[in-house]
Amino acid sequence: MFRIANGTPTTIWAMFEWHRPNCPDGGNWEKKGWWMIPPGQSKIVYGGDLAQLQACSYYYAHSANGTQWSGPFRELVPSTAFDWCSSTSSTDARWVGMREICTGNFNNYTLTLTP
Repeated sequence: MFRIANGTPTTIWAMFEWHRPNCPDGGNWEKKGWWMIPPGQSKIVYGGDLAQLQACSYYYAHSANGTQWSGPFRELVPSTAFDWCSSTSSTDARWVGMREICTGNFNNYTLTLTP
């Protein structure tokens, strides 16, 4: 399981992308968001065994005060809640830059986002 914890004083919204061979749209990745995470709380963004993914995963988050946790890996995401394969898009989609995280042989992992 992969959990994102909010270590900031403001609400954050997060998305997560993981390796999923043969996703229904023909791609090999699934992306899901937006989890609203109040200060001091956390959400499980992937419920499976991380070790079985045998790959790095990706995340992006932004806070109510404008802080972003972003990186160089670009992905299209909508402004509303979603559960898409990597090739899925819509007219309200926008590009975000995701950060890569490799969890190795961990079955469970918590990522705490801080200012």
